[in-house]
Amino acid sequence: MVDTVEALVDGGKATAGPPLGPALGPKGVNIGQVIAKINEKTKAFEGMKVPVKILINPDKTFDIKVGTPPVSALIKGELGIETGSGNPKTTIVGNLTVEQAKKIAAMKQDSLLGATERARVSEVAGNCVSLGVTIDGKNPKDFQKDLKAGVYDDVLGH
Repeated sequence: MVDTVEALVDGGKATAGPPLGPALGPKGVNIGQVIAKINEKTKAFEGMKVPVKILINPDKTFDIKVGTPPVSALIKGELGIETGSGNPKTTIVGNLTVEQAKKIAAMKQDSLLGATERARVSEVAGNCVSLGVTIDGKNPKDFQKDLKAGVYDDVLGH
């Protein structure tokens, strides 16, 4: 039977301390190897919280599945900001380029609902609304209207 341990770790900086150490200790796996593998697989998400799932086999071998941080964390990471705006209607904390929005949509491709790149970029824009982040210098809702109208078709390759 496969044993599963799930935790939220700092990308590329997991340690043998809580939450991993205490959860893995009783499982009989080499904690150092597990931590090293997690850090290797999550280093692209440095500075963000990343969900990881450690699947431990009966023979004590293990497999690590890395989730992706929430879209809001990817937006903040891309802009290098700690938090979103406390008042997104009046305070703008950053501006995402269309390329950055495309990059985030690609990173989250498996978990976003949109069937097309345009739909996924629109979902990223939806996250920008509550964070107080503009896209291409525009209010995210205006960006979504332009996206729908085909203004960005050249950038999105449609």
